Amino acid sequence: MLLTAPNEMLANKNYQKGLLNKQAMTQVDYFQRKLDDKRRLTIPTELRDTFASGAVITRGFGTYLHLYPKGVWDNLVEPRLEGDILDERTADLNVQFRMGKVEQSLDGKQGRITLEQHLLDYAGITKEVAAVSVGKYWRLMAVE
Repeated sequence: MLLTAPNEMLANKNYQKGLLNKQAMTQVDYFQRKLDDKRRLTIPTELRDTFASGAVITRGFGTYLHLYPKGVWDNLVEPRLEGDILDERTADLNVQFRMGKVEQSLDGKQGRITLEQHLLDYAGITKEVAAVSVGKYWRLMAVE
């Protein structure tokens, strides 16, 4: 875009600055929470729209959990798990992700999901959870 007048340049700079500030306010890449007595994890307000259709919690590749927005699970993960029926790698991935898989809905205004005890045990999570965005899903880990 070609801007000629100083006022146009200033207006464009302020506009871009406003966009950057808005993006910075709404982007959450990491959060840490304590589970309540019922093993519920509160999802940050900024992320609740992402999980409006639900959440899928699975075992991860290591001693952590994966937290997927339901749409990401349905549209990106599930099709990849179909694969060739005789492919051992596909079978291993199905076992990894489906064993203990739990689907949850946010509990309304509080924006919480319940983490099942068997998943917490797998990830070594006792009370406090660190969540890190890894692209389109989240990695849930014990806080050391």
